[in-house]
Amino acid sequence: MGTDVTNFRKEYRFDRLSEATAGADPWQLFEQWFRLAGTSGIHEPNAMSLATATPDGRPSLRVVLLKGVDRGGFTFFTNYESRKGRELAVNPHAALLFWWEPIERQVRVEGVVDKLPAADSDEYYQSRPLGSRLGAWASEQSRVLPDRAVLEQRFADLQAEYSESSPERPAFWGGYRLVPDLFEFWQGGVNRLHDRLRYRRQDDTRWHRERLSP
Repeated sequence: MGTDVTNFRKEYRFDRLSEATAGADPWQLFEQWFRLAGTSGIHEPNAMSLATATPDGRPSLRVVLLKGVDRGGFTFFTNYESRKGRELAVNPHAALLFWWEPIERQVRVEGVVDKLPAADSDEYYQSRPLGSRLGAWASEQSRVLPDRAVLEQRFADLQAEYSESSPERPAFWGGYRLVPDLFEFWQGGVNRLHDRLRYRRQDDTRWHRERLSP
């Protein structure tokens, strides 16, 4: 291609990450960082890259939106029949990445993904705008389309069908929760001497923290 990418270089100077300030609980640290990201002018601080893989290890990656987080895990919603849904059905191990450029931070999370209970998916689905609810029905996510007109016609037909009623949640669409067993917090540093702290789950309440070379 010949595109010069060598000049896209930035020196990281925003902050440092020390064991003293990070603490022993990755959930508390994530909450602090997420709160700061939300007040730092980032348009969608809840945007996260989701990596899944086939049983033989072929990975795929895409950006999804975090829709809930607590000590039970990280929640997102999608079509169960999409590529990520099909991969999670046979290999529930997945990873998340949050990248917050204005504060020079990223967080990696690894763990196992489970489907949310149907009632939780129903509740979230009904909270969405009507257009988004109809879009879930219209899109056979990750399937080949002959052209965009087919998708738009499906959506128009659904608008006509539900002009005076509300659609139920499609059985092929719902929520997942990633339950983490690993966090890694990255803070950009001067001279590429970045700070990296990794937390690995020991049991239900304890995490082992260690510093990684940048």
